[in-house]
Order: sequence, then C-alpha cells, then structure tokens
Amino acid sequence: MKIALLLSGGVDSSVALRLLKEAGHDVTAFYIKIWLEDELAYLGNCPWEEDLKYAREVTEQAGVPLEVISLQKEYWDTVVAYTIRELKAGRTPNPDMLCNQQVKFGLFFEKAGKGFDKIASGHYAEVEESGTSSSGGKIFHLKRSPDPVKDQTYFLAYLTQLQLSRIIFPIGMYAKSEIREMAKKFDLPSKDRKDSQGICFLGSIKFSDFVKHHLGTKTGDIIEISSGKKLGEHEGFWYYTIGQRHGIKLSGGPWFVVKKDIEKNIVYVGGEGVIPSRKLFKFSVESVNWNAVELTESRELGVRIRHGGAIYPATIEPEQDGNTVRVRLKEPRYDLAPGQFAVFYDGDYCLGGGVISLMA
Repeated sequence: MKIALLLSGGVDSSVALRLLKEAGHDVTAFYIKIWLEDELAYLGNCPWEEDLKYAREVTEQAGVPLEVISLQKEYWDTVVAYTIRELKAGRTPNPDMLCNQQVKFGLFFEKAGKGFDKIASGHYAEVEESGTSSSGGKIFHLKRSPDPVKDQTYFLAYLTQLQLSRIIFPIGMYAKSEIREMAKKFDLPSKDRKDSQGICFLGSIKFSDFVKHHLGTKTGDIIEISSGKKLGEHEGFWYYTIGQRHGIKLSGGPWFVVKKDIEKNIVYVGGEGVIPSRKLFKFSVESVNWNAVELTESRELGVRIRHGGAIYPATIEPEQDGNTVRVRLKEPRYDLAPGQFAVFYDGDYCLGGGVISLMA
C-alpha cells in the first residue's frame, strides 16, 4: 500500500516506519509542525528541533522521503483555543483527544493524506475489521494494545468510523519492551530516546508554564471544605483539577482538590477523611462519539476516565438525544471532573467516549 506515516522522531513512530518498509509498503513520512513559535518563544530554544533532527536521521537511514507539513494555525484554532477555553471555564481539558481526531487524523488527511491508501502512526492500539454495516461496508473497530501501560485507545476514542477505516497502527500489537528491542535491531538513531511525556503540542515544556503564559496568575484562597478554614493561597483555579493530589503544596496532607468556585477563585480541598463523602456513583457524558456501533440501549461496559487509569465496570444508558449517556459506576469515584473524557470499553474493544458533564 501507499502509506503516509506520521513521524515524531521518537522510538515508536521510528519502529513503525521500519516495520512498514520491511513489509514492502511505499512509505512517505510526514513531520507535522504544530508548535507555537511565537506563543512559546519566551521559553527559549524550540524543544521540537531535536524531534525533527531525529526524524530526518531515521528517514535518511531507511531511505524514505520526509515532508514537513505546517498545521500551526489550524492547531491553534482547534486544540489550543479549546484548551484555554476549557481552563477558563474551570473544566479539565484533554488536548490530546482533539489533536488525534481533528489534527493528526483529520486536518492532516485533508491537507496531505488523500493520495494515500492508509495513514499510519506509532500509537499503541489496533484497528480490526469485523462485520458489515447496514450499507454493506466493513466495520472498523478500535482495539486495545496488549501492553496495558502503553495502550493509547483512551486518546483515540474520538476517532470516527471513517477515520478508523483510513488508519493503520503498525506497532499496536507489540509491547513497549518489544519495540525497544526492534529499535536496537534496526540500530535506529532514536533507539535510546526517552518516551515523550505531557501534552502533544508542548513537548518537554511544562503544562503549568503554558497555562501561566495564557492565563497568568490570580491569587485566591485554598479552603478546607469541611471546616471552612483557609489553609493557604493559590495562583489561579485554572491550575487545579478535581481529584488532584500532587502540587497542592500544603502541610498536614495528603490533600485532594474536591471543588472549585470559579466566580470567587476559591479552591476547596479535603483530606482522606472527606473522600468517602465526595465519591460519586452517577454522572452524565455528553458529545458522545461511538466509533463503530452506536449504543441504543442500556449496557454493562467498562469506563476509563483518564489515560493509563483503570477501567471501571459501569452501566451505560443512552439518552434520547443520541449525544448523551448516563453512567452508573459499580464502585464510586472521587476524582471525576467536568471536562474530562470518559471512554467506554467492551473487553478489549474501545467503543468511543465523550465529555463528563453533570455530576450526581
């Protein structure tokens, strides 16, 4: 096949490139330029220059052409603007979710991918063809990677059926340890690179620095929710999310963020003793995307509320509007935050997901 590979310069996408090449495919690598040079110039040297350097070395070694494609404006208008908007509203955004759906497998296809049979990336997930739709076409299912730590289906849950039909994940059936071994076997220039962490468009830049640049600081109170006692101060509610434990910087903990007052810029915290009273069994999920088969009746499924987190058993009941579902967990959670994505699973299959809204 003629394949467009999204190459980041990291180990995973580099191994994906070599696997596609060895399988005999006609591969062109693309490095998507999404970093915000003007926005983040104050932080010093561009943290993505090293990524592009490795991408060039990997493609030169493999004898594969590399094209650099700019989606900076499009990225700002979609993913970055969404992130800032959600933070201002006191919600918890997930930029990577929109990056995959709207940029990597959306805008990229429209701008450069139409001449290819498939778009490939180094994600840890699988696409499986199974069954036929009402129109007679194949149905494409998103399936979890066998590596439970690296599985990235949570970040891919917003992909549509059309997008899944165009995608191939060459490393999806392997564990990270196997990918590292392949990188050594291929003697890749990126074989010893550490895994990237954090949000896709920031690279090694701290998310808190990005937030500070756009939203600044605004001193507010940190209040213990049970007693109403002021325990300290913070620099803005937008730096905190419900369920957060680390980075609160208060003595006598552990402390957890349990509530935010957006109008008064107050962050409420509680100790382990208040957690049972803050746990929730039920919540609503809106703007739901079903990537293969739409849910039309109540089902017992698994739900994941963050990447790398556990999958919790729950009853999922669709609302009449077709865009919202009600979720009832078998065991309650205290770390549910509006704006987070809830992603639904049926065994190894990722069915889709949506945005957590009403809590009950």
